[in-house]
Amino acid sequence: MYMPSIFGTYFFDDFMNDSVNETEKTLYGKHAAHLMSTDLKETADGYELYIDLPGFKKEEISAHLKKGYLTVAAQKGLEKDEEAKNGKYLHQERYTGSMKRSYYVGEGLTEEDIHAKYENGILTVKIPKVENRVSEQKKYISIEG
Repeated sequence: MYMPSIFGTYFFDDFMNDSVNETEKTLYGKHAAHLMSTDLKETADGYELYIDLPGFKKEEISAHLKKGYLTVAAQKGLEKDEEAKNGKYLHQERYTGSMKRSYYVGEGLTEEDIHAKYENGILTVKIPKVENRVSEQKKYISIEG
């Protein structure tokens, strides 16, 4: 199967065969392979990623760029105080934990080049087409909401 390429490298190279680590498999069970499902769209100006993150708040999501890799992470916990105040759970399917996924976007980008917006459970990340520039530092990308 061929995947879209950005800057001469396959966009999904690094996690096609092992997109979910063992910790995530333990936390999320048989649904682990479907975490952070991502669609990639090419536009005239660049690329757009659509990453499914249902049930998360904007504050629970972070994105950073380091050495050409965009890493998106999400972490959530359920309020233990809520349970004490409002009764005891007999069955619980909602999860707590964290997940992350990395995407190779090229070393010519800086965090100012990438724009992210979180709305209705979907993180949209816009990545421009740019020539290679070297960016050395790990910097975080702001997520609008």
